[in-house]
Amino acid sequence: MTSSTSDTVRRSRTRRHSRLTSREDRWFDRLNTAFLIVVVLVIGYPLWFVLIASVSDPHAVETGQVWLWPVDLHLDGYARVFAQGSIWVGYRNTVVYTLVGVALHLLLVLPCAYALSRRNMAGRTAVTWYILFTMLFSGGLIPTYLVVKDLGMLDTIWAVVVPGAAGAWSVLVGRAFFTQSVPEELAEAATVDGAGDIQIFLRIAIPLSAPIIATLALFHGVGLWNEYFKALIYLSDRDKYTLQLVLRELLVVSQETSQSGAGEAGSLIEQQRLASLIKYATMIVASLPLLIVYPFLQRFFTQGVLIGSVKG
Repeated sequence: MTSSTSDTVRRSRTRRHSRLTSREDRWFDRLNTAFLIVVVLVIGYPLWFVLIASVSDPHAVETGQVWLWPVDLHLDGYARVFAQGSIWVGYRNTVVYTLVGVALHLLLVLPCAYALSRRNMAGRTAVTWYILFTMLFSGGLIPTYLVVKDLGMLDTIWAVVVPGAAGAWSVLVGRAFFTQSVPEELAEAATVDGAGDIQIFLRIAIPLSAPIIATLALFHGVGLWNEYFKALIYLSDRDKYTLQLVLRELLVVSQETSQSGAGEAGSLIEQQRLASLIKYATMIVASLPLLIVYPFLQRFFTQGVLIGSVKG
């Protein structure tokens, strides 16, 4: 009888604890969902505002009438932006720079990261510290410019692509990925079967590396797509300008024209109106390709970002 009573009390406590736990879990899920909704709104609304402002009447934007939906819908800003032939040249150049730069980045980073992940590599600790050192100190702008000039890369694609092609952060993240995804036991088994280091890297490591490849490609590709400073410093031929540099010139010219005060009052108002439209349209033109590409890489990107956070 005592044993039966004890079991009944134990089951009752277990059920009560289960109800309390499930209630706490439900409240946690609700609060977590509410928090994530707020984060999405804080991050997403500015982009949405820029989008609707680019197709709204500038007067309505300046007076605060544009909040959630466009007002006086039109596409004059986009028509003015894409009417410039230099926009298409900038798009072409940026796409080429991004593709070539990402390919070079992966070609340099992946073999280096894989080699540093192998315990049998001589001096890998010293090399890792040397790479880490470059994250803290750099030569600066003037020495870098002189190196690029002496190598004959001024006013070429390589002036934009080569500096920074192999980042220390990318190497360290790739090293952590290969350490977890390609264990030493797997490499040793392949070695017993007669595979060399290059064969293990190409036939085993690379096929398992889709998440880290997507992550490194996305991070480096975004940096190249938004590249402005290197193009401004190293490029002088307008036919080699990046999209960001072309958009900057277009935006600066439109603002200077609207503020010059030349012409009649009606013409000045129209110029100011177009300058405001062009300002928002250039933001969308520069960001839209990345927003289109990101969903296709999101699955791999999520896995790659978490590399090194869990060790098991």
